[in-house]
Formats: sequence, structure tokens, C-alpha cells
Amino acid sequence: MKTEKIILGEGTAYPLNGMLTLPDTPEERIPAAVFVHGSGASNMDEKIFKLTPFRDLAEGLAERGIASLRYDKRSYVHARKMRKAGPITVKEETVEDAVLAAELLRKDPRMDPDRIWIIGHSMGAMLAPRIDAEGGDFRGLILMAGTPYRLEEIMVRQLRQARQKGGLLGAVVRLEENIYAKKLQGLDGMPEEEAKRKKFAGSTTLWYFKEMGRKTAADYLRDSEKPVLILQGGMDFQVLPEEDYAGFQAQLLGRANTEFRLYPELNHAFVKGMYNDILKARKEYSAERHIGPEVLDDIAGFILRN
Repeated sequence: MKTEKIILGEGTAYPLNGMLTLPDTPEERIPAAVFVHGSGASNMDEKIFKLTPFRDLAEGLAERGIASLRYDKRSYVHARKMRKAGPITVKEETVEDAVLAAELLRKDPRMDPDRIWIIGHSMGAMLAPRIDAEGGDFRGLILMAGTPYRLEEIMVRQLRQARQKGGLLGAVVRLEENIYAKKLQGLDGMPEEEAKRKKFAGSTTLWYFKEMGRKTAADYLRDSEKPVLILQGGMDFQVLPEEDYAGFQAQLLGRANTEFRLYPELNHAFVKGMYNDILKARKEYSAERHIGPEVLDDIAGFILRN
């Protein structure tokens, strides 16, 4: 394995540090993947306390003959500048940079321009089909811990999960759930300009949710015939196997070129789960573990045979 530092979006208003990871001695043009982060500000390793999912993926795929490009998320580096630019959507936060990353890989003579893939994790998995449709034009898609539902639905559900644990924290979360649910009420029929004005939390407006929710990942995938691999951890308390993974299976029933993998003992970051409790998320992600060979073999195998 070898690594090269890159600047994604060099010369634009939002340059980002990134890392290209390659097999040590490629014999021919190689397939490559763009990694797309989950929600929130995140560095190129998608570091979550002691976990580094994107670094694990990059190193594991390089050992299996596949290059990858990861980079700091725009909101991690340029949050203040983004807020000044006006209401933010996932287009500015995520989509534009992932398309640039695909273009960068296609221009690299070591890469096979016809075998550029996208690997999206969590919210990145929700957005990967949109990124493909809006200029990414990938060979295929790999969705890790994604959902076929809308972001606001998942967010309110996660609050409900925490509230059901009871106690003082449960009471606090119940209040937060009620506040958020009230803010989101009527979002579908809300005019665009009103959604851009109304604040949800911090600098995020309701337009962030409305714009993203116009089409779900499943909506985009039903309009595509590209190969798709959908992965899910059985001990994921953020995206649920019995709701989100099963939802993809139901909504994509009969879709060609679609494969599913469920790992009963893995969590949202695809490392061995410990607590399976959303209220223990910090403890869950504070013990160092790494993505294992089963997941890496499944991803690499899917890429190499497609």
C-alpha cells in the first residue's frame, strides 16, 4: 500500500485535504472508490472517537487491489464560510465534493476511468445514489448503514429510541423530540422560501431537510440499473436492520444488480458491537476496533467482479 496527499477542489472556494491510497505495485489500471461521510463535520478518516472507518476501508481495499480517495468533509474545514454563504443543503455540504473526487480519479492515468465506485457510509449512503445521478456517474454503488427513508424521519426515530430508555435523560430527550417534531410539522407542503427562513437548530434551516427529502436513496436506485451492494450491521442502533435494511430489501424487491449483506455482530461503524444502546454511543465508539476482513472481502469482491 502507498498513500499520496491531494487537495480536492484546489483553486475553488472550498479546498479540502485528502488522501489517495493505492495498491503498492499495480500492474494495470486499477479500480478506485470515493468515500462519502456520514452526517456532521468529519475528517478524511471519518474519525468517531477511537474509530477510523475510512482509514480502515482505504487500507483494506488497497491490500485487495483497489485504490480509494478520502478527504475532509467541507463542513469540517469551512463551516464558518459555508454559514455566511446562506442556507446550506447537502449539495454544498457533500454532493459537489464527491463529484469532484470522482473527476479527480478519472483523470489519474493509474485508475481505470470506467471502474470508479462510490462507497457511502450512513448519511453518505443516503446520498450516494443522488451523487451518482448528479454527476458522479460511478460504475456502481456501495451503501454502508444507509436508509431508504428521509433524514428527518430517522432523526426523530433516534430521539424516540433514546426517550424509551426512560429516566431523567429520557425526559430531556422527550422534550427535544417534541420540539423537533413540531418544527418539522408541515415540511412537505412548506414553500421553499419559508423553509429557507425557518431555523431548525443552529444555522441549519428546514430547507436542509426539505431539499434532501425530495427523493430518497431508494427513489434514485429504482431509476438506476447500476450494481448496488447494501451493507448493514446487526448491532447498529443508529440505522436499524429491522427497519432500514429491511426497508431497502422491500423497496428494491426485484431490482437487478442488487446485493445485500447483514453482519449480525457489527455496529454502525462496521466493527464489533458492544452495547447495542443508543445512549451508550460514546462508550461504543471509544474503544479502538477496526473493520474486519469479512466486510473488506465482500466490498472488494463486489467491485472486482462488476
